[in-house]
Amino acid sequence: MHSDHDPWQTGLAAGDVLAVSAGGPLMLADRQRDRLAALLEAASAAPVYRQRLAGWRGEGGLNGIAPIGKRELMQHFEDWVTDPALRLPALQAFVADPARIGEAFDGRFVVWESSGSTGEPGLFVQDARAMAVYDALEGLRRAPLNPWRRWFDPWCLGERIAFVGATTGHFASTVSMQRLRRLQPGLGQRLQGFDFLQPLPELIEQLHRHAPTVLATYPSTALLLAEEARAGRLQLSLAEVWTGGESLSAAMRVEIEAAFGCPAANSYGASEFLAIAVPCRLGALHLNADWVMLEPVDERGRAVPAGVCGATTWLTNLANHVQPLIRYDIGDRVTLHAQPCACGSPLPAMDVLGRTDDMLRLRDARGRSVMLPPLALISVLEEAGVVDFQLVQTGERQLSLDIGACHGARDARHAADALRAHLARQGLPGVRVALSRGTARRAGRSGKLQRVVAESAR
Repeated sequence: MHSDHDPWQTGLAAGDVLAVSAGGPLMLADRQRDRLAALLEAASAAPVYRQRLAGWRGEGGLNGIAPIGKRELMQHFEDWVTDPALRLPALQAFVADPARIGEAFDGRFVVWESSGSTGEPGLFVQDARAMAVYDALEGLRRAPLNPWRRWFDPWCLGERIAFVGATTGHFASTVSMQRLRRLQPGLGQRLQGFDFLQPLPELIEQLHRHAPTVLATYPSTALLLAEEARAGRLQLSLAEVWTGGESLSAAMRVEIEAAFGCPAANSYGASEFLAIAVPCRLGALHLNADWVMLEPVDERGRAVPAGVCGATTWLTNLANHVQPLIRYDIGDRVTLHAQPCACGSPLPAMDVLGRTDDMLRLRDARGRSVMLPPLALISVLEEAGVVDFQLVQTGERQLSLDIGACHGARDARHAADALRAHLARQGLPGVRVALSRGTARRAGRSGKLQRVVAESAR
């Protein structure tokens, strides 16, 4: 048994998740209050939070506790964590090794890196207790898209699952997939990851060989694969499409479902909490409020009323005591619904504006359209060593790459070369990439910096 997986903890978490799902608002409030008290007690061992909690008396929930962001926490990493085994240099060396994706750090901790979508990469550590909560929420709260299939195959024993995404880094989705394969060896052949950075024809060939019945990926990548399916180049018999990591619009959902002939759904999670919200049978997102708290606030940090979209959101993770997150600015714009959902769940319904980067559509040398998912482009540039950038399409075969002042000229050239190499692998050699530093940036609808921007070709 691996100590990052505790069957006893998992069983307790699963029973509690089922109980709260069938319970009422009072049970939900009791769980949240008790877990918040336990989290604050654990966080008092971390110097970063000890200062923030010094004058806090407990009345009014989290009121009076100052919010915090990723940059400050990463700058004081060893004053943030509560276990002395967690040291930043060792963790950085661990996530730098792709051969260790899915392994337990120090035999006890699951570690993943954030993609740096706000320009600040981070490292997030979970112990067996936190992973038991995430496993229970993912396994028990996610409404089946095809209930009849789940009735006859509740454990997905007949499914073949393909994850298409960034498979070479210690990202939450990839680490979770490899961890699941490690804990359940029988999934080895049925659950496979496929790198979305490879040339599209090679990806399609690999998917045809795997013949998945379930596709898990990002909304923009699902849209790209849907276009290939419509064109007859991708032929899969899918029963379900699960997406996450980006916003999924109603129009995107219609396109994906029509192309694959099956239902699609989008969940909401982050490196800071793996399963923030999951869709119900009616398609509404429900916040897992028994284990995670979200506070939508305006530009001045004041709470907004239910039904109003905040300028940003503060997250409190009630499950993770080894790396506390209390009023952490996650950067997404969230709306908590004032009315309960018609599905009957006691969990609050919500809407979220997360990543809203654009799909790029360039022309190859023969004038054919080539789609480029934004997360693939972001991954290429981050792997080249830059996290502060904005990539803007300025023409059918022209891009502008602005690199932040925190990166040097050599970093900028290296990033541009990596981008050109990726474009060439996608059948787009000769696309012009213009470099700049420190020019004006634009934000997307989520309020976050829009890192990949499509403009009308001129």
